[in-house]
Amino acid sequence: MFMGEYQHNIDEKGRLIIPAKFREALGVSFVVTRGLDQCLFVYPKSEWSVLEQKLKALPLMKADARAFTRFFFSGATESELDKQGRVNIPNNLVEHAKLEKDCVVLGVSNRVEIWSKSVWESYFEQSEQSFNEIAEKLVDFDFDL
Repeated sequence: MFMGEYQHNIDEKGRLIIPAKFREALGVSFVVTRGLDQCLFVYPKSEWSVLEQKLKALPLMKADARAFTRFFFSGATESELDKQGRVNIPNNLVEHAKLEKDCVVLGVSNRVEIWSKSVWESYFEQSEQSFNEIAEKLVDFDFDL
């Protein structure tokens, strides 16, 4: 399980340090792809396999299902950490997430998220204001804290 928030810098070659607490759980090889809300999702191979099966089950005849699957898989790349614990993020993913020097790396249950610091701060500020309302809506999912 991934949790926590860490700040790291991405270098000019697209390399970003993955927090030491996340490295073992990610494993030798993992998948980085476009995420929602203008971030990147990073999945251990075991979680990626589960997600892949769920996405394969989406109805091919539905345009939204095809579009989401294309978006998600076309941005996916198998990655590994270098000896310094960095992941090399391809340019198309750097552009998708608007990554510049300052980045935020989040642990979010079964995945890691990589955000531009400025995008994360804006998202967090907006979400924080409506956190109570969001929590109330989770009751519809039979969820209670």
